[in-house]
Amino acid sequence: MFSSSVIIGQEKNYLDHILAKENTLSSKEFLNTILKIKYDKALIDAKKYLLLTEKAEQIAIKIDDKKSLAKAYEAKSLAYHFSSKTELSIANNLKAIKIYKEINDNESLANTYINLGWKIKNSDLDKAIFYMNKGIKVLEINNLKPIDLSGAYNNYGVLKHRKKQLDSALYFHNKSLKLSIINKDSIGIPFAQTHIAQVYIKQRKFKEAEKKLEKSLEIRKKRNDIYGITDSFLYLGDLYFAKKEFNSSLKYFKKAEKIANKNSYFPLKKYATEYIYKSYEQSKDFKNAFKYYKIYSQLKDSVLNKNTNSKIAELKIKFETNEKEKEITEQKLIIKNRNLYTTLLAAALIILIILSLGYYHRYQFKKKQLQKEIALKDALSKIKIQNRLQEQRLRISRDLHDNIGSQLTFIISSIDNLKYISKDINNNFKSKLTSISAFTGDTIHQLRDTIWAMNKSEISVEDLHARILSFTEKAKIAVTSTNFKVEYDIDKNSNFSSLMGMNIFRVIQEAINNAIKYAEAKNITIKLSKIATNFTATIIDDGIGFEIYEIDFGNGISNMKKRMNTVNGFLKIDSEKKKGTKITLKVSLKNTPNDV
Repeated sequence: MFSSSVIIGQEKNYLDHILAKENTLSSKEFLNTILKIKYDKALIDAKKYLLLTEKAEQIAIKIDDKKSLAKAYEAKSLAYHFSSKTELSIANNLKAIKIYKEINDNESLANTYINLGWKIKNSDLDKAIFYMNKGIKVLEINNLKPIDLSGAYNNYGVLKHRKKQLDSALYFHNKSLKLSIINKDSIGIPFAQTHIAQVYIKQRKFKEAEKKLEKSLEIRKKRNDIYGITDSFLYLGDLYFAKKEFNSSLKYFKKAEKIANKNSYFPLKKYATEYIYKSYEQSKDFKNAFKYYKIYSQLKDSVLNKNTNSKIAELKIKFETNEKEKEITEQKLIIKNRNLYTTLLAAALIILIILSLGYYHRYQFKKKQLQKEIALKDALSKIKIQNRLQEQRLRISRDLHDNIGSQLTFIISSIDNLKYISKDINNNFKSKLTSISAFTGDTIHQLRDTIWAMNKSEISVEDLHARILSFTEKAKIAVTSTNFKVEYDIDKNSNFSSLMGMNIFRVIQEAINNAIKYAEAKNITIKLSKIATNFTATIIDDGIGFEIYEIDFGNGISNMKKRMNTVNGFLKIDSEKKKGTKITLKVSLKNTPNDV
């Protein structure tokens, strides 16, 4: 029987072994060692592999090796892709394409186009097919490596499957399988087999699909390919789900979910969780279906969000605009060169010199004009995008205020009326109504905070300071035994993005609430300051304190950490029994994340 824990340990030791070579190999040797790490081994620990690719990037820049730098960007793109950081993955892909064009490396350029197509398949399938087809044509025309073509055909077949062109998908998957067998490619063979099986499942050819999946799983187990094994379990789950054998589908989806969770394979974990809840739902086990639906919803929200999709669209626009502008510039240069050659052949030496000088000045002038036009187009494009996003933000905030806000206010009013309808209502029922009313009121306040952030493209320190003062004033009314103090030592005109400002306010708000609820504090102090290029907020209470390692952090602390991670921030908790608690959060003012 397959033992995932032993294999995972072996593979992680492999990446640790590579890291350990940094001090024993020359920079060039260490760089080459990192770039030779195979796909399946890299994905065992995406975070550790990302660390290695960053080291490779630094070395390549230092020794001025362009090709190695492009390969390092490709490796980083892979690490980000399997950590579900799609925008960073695409950005590194584009960097690699730019370098391969500069050094005329057709083979690498083709593979990078193929990878780019694969990564944008969820956001723009037609563009994905275009780039992948472009890469395949370069490989075929230049008679490049068959092993690269086998992977390209396989991925292209997946895109054809998504377009519901099943015969075309099978054609390319079978081409991939034949090339993989010829090259004895133990990674490519099972990939092609699982994708052929996927088409068979769609065609309800379940026996043929099961044979292909069993063969692929056998190969992957022999290779200790953890990612591949997880992938095979998911396809087996798909098979039994299609056959409506939900006990079997649950068995394989749960196997896949366990390994994906242990190895941070976020896209595979999300897929497994989705079909676990769907299998339970089909089995009429609604309790477990609801449990896994909540997990799936959290994963879906963290992996596919509006910010990420907007950033991906922005990267695509920039890349396509750059490609078109290059083509226009190249066409203009070709026309100008033809005119120049005709003039040179027809003119005498003196006329040639005069015309050459005139041409040079004209060229420089037009070049400057073209640059100005391009800069203007870019500026207009950015302004249009910003305006559209601002309009959307305002529309959503208006909807929240007019619809949800008014409905919550109506609920509070209705509950308050219920409390006075009859004198016969017992105190316990009135207490429940009061609790619901208070909870709804708190929801309105949170809704107003969200609308406040959404209505602004940027939030200043002064805005944040005012919001904190407003919150503490309300807290003083609710908790008269506690003193609140807000101090700041920072330019009020310093700005955050609305996303960053909202997350900072929510973390400070949660820290104050925790101090009020649990610390029994007499004094709570909030300090806002700037150290170097970092904004720092400190929340200090003189309450009962606690031992960090003796408690189990609840959702409040976990949400605070998640919010700071969202804005690349830092959160630290210092506490000691009977000596109070100090919570410090820190974010960079130098590179605030874009929240549009």
